[in-house]
Amino acid sequence: QVRLVESGGGLVEAGGSLRLSCAASGIVVHVMRMSWYRQAPGQQRELVATIASTNNGGSSNYTDAAKGRFTISRDRRKNTLYLQMNNLTPEDTARYYCTTNVRLRDYWGQGTQVTVSS
Repeated sequence: QVRLVESGGGLVEAGGSLRLSCAASGIVVHVMRMSWYRQAPGQQRELVATIASTNNGGSSNYTDAAKGRFTISRDRRKNTLYLQMNNLTPEDTARYYCTTNVRLRDYWGQGTQVTVSS
């Protein structure tokens, strides 16, 4: 059974940093295509960053909002996906989710809340 558990969110001042974690079970993180999404109140869930499976080169891609500030990565030993977020702004305030697709089914964690104060 696939399970994703996010952590690492919190309240931070503008300009600060956070590192989100997504601990996975039931899958092997480093061979999966995985993504981070976020959803702000009243907004649709939006993509933040994606990391390709190692079979497909393991490259990372970011939306314009995340490019240059966020870094997606994974730890093989810990079977965990990360999102390092630097230079945060109030516009980054949202609930952040990790997700992957296994045999045509999407799996999501419960999310972790990030709040950036101005």
